Amino acid sequence: MPGTDPQRDFNVEHRYALVNGSGKDGKNLKTVSRPQVKGRPVSFPGGSPTSEEFNQRSTSTFHEHEMAPQTLNVHTNGHGLSSRSHLDRRASSPLMPAFMTSAPGKVIVFGEHAVVYGKAAMAASISLRSYLLVTTLSKSKRTVTMRFPDIQLDHTWDLDTLPWSVFSHPSKKKYYYDLVTSLDAGLVEAMQPHLANISPKASPDTRKIHQASASAFLYLLLSLGSQSFHGCIYSLRSTLPIGAGLGSSASICVCLSSALLLQIRALAGPHPDQPLEESEVQIERINRWAFVGEMCIHGNPSGVDNTVASGGRAVIFKREDYGKPPSVTLLRNFPELPLLLVNTKQARSTAVEVAKVGALKKAHPVVTEYVLNAIDKVTESAREAITKSKSGTIDEHNLNTIGELMGVNHGLLVALGVSHPKLERIRELVDIGGVGWTKLTGAGGGGCSLTVLKPDVKPKDLHDLESKLDAEGFERFETTLGGDGVGVLMPAVLKNGTDEEGGEEINLDKFLRAEGRDGVERLVGVGVQEKREGWKFWR
Repeated sequence: MPGTDPQRDFNVEHRYALVNGSGKDGKNLKTVSRPQVKGRPVSFPGGSPTSEEFNQRSTSTFHEHEMAPQTLNVHTNGHGLSSRSHLDRRASSPLMPAFMTSAPGKVIVFGEHAVVYGKAAMAASISLRSYLLVTTLSKSKRTVTMRFPDIQLDHTWDLDTLPWSVFSHPSKKKYYYDLVTSLDAGLVEAMQPHLANISPKASPDTRKIHQASASAFLYLLLSLGSQSFHGCIYSLRSTLPIGAGLGSSASICVCLSSALLLQIRALAGPHPDQPLEESEVQIERINRWAFVGEMCIHGNPSGVDNTVASGGRAVIFKREDYGKPPSVTLLRNFPELPLLLVNTKQARSTAVEVAKVGALKKAHPVVTEYVLNAIDKVTESAREAITKSKSGTIDEHNLNTIGELMGVNHGLLVALGVSHPKLERIRELVDIGGVGWTKLTGAGGGGCSLTVLKPDVKPKDLHDLESKLDAEGFERFETTLGGDGVGVLMPAVLKNGTDEEGGEEINLDKFLRAEGRDGVERLVGVGVQEKREGWKFWR
């Protein structure tokens, strides 16, 4: 049964009529009206919603993209039928242009480890992001491909052999507006034959990552799509380091969720004058299905990573009862702040670090509880400083307050035993340079540190710090804290200062050939200091 929630108030209405036949070839299809969202015409990328009717295309919507001009030698036989030589024939063009989605990573700004014990934590987006390019294939190509060259994943499935019937069975079927809080064991089992042959020659650890990624993709595709879905290539690139506690998997799941929901025309906007409440509905819809993808990868995720990746800015996250959903409060006035993110490259395990605190609490329950409560107070104090600021800005006094609280929070985490000599070395270098305020982020024991830069930092001092970090083998990222969440580039065309008329088309070849994080950022990046023209966000 379909679920009920306020999202259904914003359903996209599709009204099409077939004239003199089934309309399967598109020639007998008559458009009665364009899709409407609250009286506003919209058009979204193709594919198929959960019903066969939505798969029919409005010829007026797609004619401008369907075919490039062609010159063909056409001969007519005696019966009036056209025939062409083999050499004259060309492959069908895609039904729609390529489009992109993008979502940010996240950092824990305040509240690490205390959040495990029912205290509040503050998490914020960063401008390091994942990017998904969706390329629709011609009707004759009945395959779906997932490419993620950053982790050497490349796999293709035959659309018609996937377990659509299992996912569409009335007892199993979920709709785009449903709230899914657990995976269906029967659906997971139905996917296993289609995951078994992924990366068979890869190492066990790599294969585990590949299968988890593919599992999230297939579960979302089969839940939201239908067998009449068009063949597509889903290509992923990321500027986020994998496994560094920066929410890379959630960022990817948000990209997949938003792309698939756009393909089934289940999202409205984004556009500049979109009402706030309508935008919130779209973000929540994306977030819900991204959480499903996170469950495929992590089993029992907290939900904070996908929430930040969907909505951007920052959230206060609290989970007092693990048998109930967490409390998540959006901080819409969280300012964008310049951030230096440093990866220690020190392997760490979240489970090990959480166990350390658990052992300390068992040995010294009263003292440890005082430390955890102090961290909770730090988070609340930081929240008060941010809410005093105007939306998107922060004055010098409140920024200094945030910086001082970061130092206090880090000291309390050191007391819990979850820092690492490399993290302390980064703090030492930042303090010597006097460029900002630094703390560990995430589970600790390695991973990353974050430094909020002071507004009056001198370029020479920052350059000297970066040189020292490079010399000692750390990986650094100049990014921003508290930026936009999920975004859309539709069609995949950017104003990149090239000579291409109308902008630079981001095709599959360019996207896959972009070298490393810098190459991806230069080609399609949302931008750190400036907003790239073309990208649009739900806000």
